[in-house]
Amino acid sequence: MDTTVLAKHIRLKVDLSDAEIEIVAAYFIEKDLPKKTILFKEGIIVDAIAFVVEGCLRSYSVDENGFEHILQFAPEGWWITDMLSVIKRQQSVLNVESIVDSKVFLLKRASQDELFDKVPKMERFFRILTENALCATRQRVIEGMSLTAKDRYINFCETYPDTVVNNIPQKYVAAYIGVTPEFLSKMRSQLYRS
Repeated sequence: MDTTVLAKHIRLKVDLSDAEIEIVAAYFIEKDLPKKTILFKEGIIVDAIAFVVEGCLRSYSVDENGFEHILQFAPEGWWITDMLSVIKRQQSVLNVESIVDSKVFLLKRASQDELFDKVPKMERFFRILTENALCATRQRVIEGMSLTAKDRYINFCETYPDTVVNNIPQKYVAAYIGVTPEFLSKMRSQLYRS
């Protein structure tokens, strides 16, 4: 298992030695996900978090009318799960699915405390991740309540790398910003004309 991407990502937040990285890597499980594979399904209790090594995943819910609402995209170097299900041990309300062929490293919740005991700096690492995720979620809620669709689309383009913005189906982008694909298409053509 090549943990180069994971090691680089962790070292952006905490300083770990090569020996500590080896210990950390031993707790992760590598999983290949062909395109459109459900990693975590609504209704189950999610027991792991996923670090995206390659590809891109999305988390979404489906309302009673069958409409998808995308909460997050997770390209290479991002984390994804249903954190509420993981922490509270309750049924997930989200699906997590690969958009393209992807590879993830899974860290089981049961292994996390043991990892923290062996490499205490990882507790700080996950605290930083959790704080950042909390801030991002709060910002997303505020934007959803107060910004126009155009501004939500612009923020989407600023939040995610070009590989996500330009390579995922537009129906997913529309579901993320809360508009129909047709509305998104019109809005994008107006944006690019001006």
